[in-house]
Amino acid sequence: MKNKKQLCSFFALVALVCVSGRAIAQGCVAAHSNQRPIDQLVRSDEGGSGSMWSIHNLTVDIGYRVFNSNKYFQGTNEIARPTAVENHQNIFDIGVQYRVSPRWSFIADVPVYNGTRNQIYPPSGIYQVSGLGDITLGAQAWIFRPPTENGGNIAVSASLKLPTGIDNATGSALYQGKIIKATADPSMQPGDGGWGFVLGSQAYKSLWRRSDVYIEGQYLFNPEDTNGVRSFRSQPGQGILSVTDQYLFRAGLSQGVPKVRGLALGLGMRSEGVPVRDLLGDSNGFRRPGSIISLDPGLMYNFRTTVLSINGPWALYRNRPPSVPEIQHHTTNGDAFFADYTVIVSLSHHF
Repeated sequence: MKNKKQLCSFFALVALVCVSGRAIAQGCVAAHSNQRPIDQLVRSDEGGSGSMWSIHNLTVDIGYRVFNSNKYFQGTNEIARPTAVENHQNIFDIGVQYRVSPRWSFIADVPVYNGTRNQIYPPSGIYQVSGLGDITLGAQAWIFRPPTENGGNIAVSASLKLPTGIDNATGSALYQGKIIKATADPSMQPGDGGWGFVLGSQAYKSLWRRSDVYIEGQYLFNPEDTNGVRSFRSQPGQGILSVTDQYLFRAGLSQGVPKVRGLALGLGMRSEGVPVRDLLGDSNGFRRPGSIISLDPGLMYNFRTTVLSINGPWALYRNRPPSVPEIQHHTTNGDAFFADYTVIVSLSHHF
């Protein structure tokens, strides 16, 4: 157990965007979330399954995600527009994991958000929002005591989401011929204004020399209906912002690069989104339900007690289905702007 070598060369995500990470926002992307890499499982040796579990108790992850949503969708149809909304977002995440035993850890994530949106429809204007997001606090447990003899394991986690983020950020906009302070789009809000909880799981299994299959997922439950923030929308039932669920799932294969110690390349699929209806509670108010399925390539590099991972999910499928108010009032299916790709970078250090 005091061997400082680490298990498996492994490339992995986030989130269940939340599990172990956080998911708070909605709108022009299906989810805002930074992912917690499974960097305890990175194999830095050449021997395959002989690595020992890391003895480091404290791990700090610094995550960064950037994307530019400018592709206009109604349903699954992309519609060309001469003047598209430009929605540029930067999401930072500071994650902390403290291991109290080989199986059990306390986890916490502190997100920080920065974004701009050039909105062409009323209230039109350029919105700029920065601030702390919704903090999550929880615990994670491995089903089997690591290290396992079969080269695989399953972890489960649960976190409480605190409404620490700003949910009523505004910008200067033109509305009915006047310059007003209007509520920024839900996709721009650092927080959602509601208490929630996140359940997640991640699993891995060694297949052959320096090769691993992985799967992980997380779901953010937001039982509250709306948060009382005015949306400035005139459509029936959409005058107040909704507090939405979020989800993220990933699966793929990681392969160590021959003759390069500590380097692995990964390729998988990623699905994330905001559902039309929450699993718990009502789903009224203004939301943009949406889903994205992406090809998820990446790499991970382990150098002693530091792990760098880079992902570049590329969208293959995007869908903006009608929300509950749109279904109830038989109004036109709303729209959403999606990104073609996302860049996700994470740096983890074991102390």
